[in-house]
Amino acid sequence: MSGEAEVVRPAPIVTEDSAAFWDAAGEGRLVAQKCTGCGRLRHPPRPMCPSCHSVEHTTVDLAGTGVVYSYSVLHHPQNPAFTYPVVAVLVELDEGVRVLSNLVGTDPGGISIGLPVEVRFEPTRNGMAVPVFVRREVAA
Repeated sequence: MSGEAEVVRPAPIVTEDSAAFWDAAGEGRLVAQKCTGCGRLRHPPRPMCPSCHSVEHTTVDLAGTGVVYSYSVLHHPQNPAFTYPVVAVLVELDEGVRVLSNLVGTDPGGISIGLPVEVRFEPTRNGMAVPVFVRREVAA
C-alpha cells in the first residue's frame, strides 16, 4: 500500500436525474438544476420543476457557501464507513437552495444555526466524491 488511507465512504447511488450532480461532485463542483421555464433553482435533482412543472432544465454551478440551516449530531447506529459522531447539516446555500450533507472538521459543541460554511469534497468508493461542508471564516 502507498501509505494512503483506504477510502471507506460508500459511493452515492446515481440515477438518471442525479447523474449531472454526481459527475460535477467528482470534478469538485457543486451544482443545482435550474428550470428553463421559470428560472427556479432546485435541489435535490428531480425530473420536474415543483413550481411550474416544466421538465426542461440546465445545470448551474453554485458558489458552495452558505449557512447551517439545521443540524443533528448522530451517534447511533454506527457504520464503519463514517467517523462518529456524524454531524448531519442542512445547509442553506447563498443561492437559496438547501443541501443535506455532513459538517466535518468541527467540534459538535461549536455548531449553531447560522454557522457560515463552505463545501469540500471527500472521496468515496468507486472513485466518486461527495460534497461535505466545513466551517467558513468570515471577516468581521
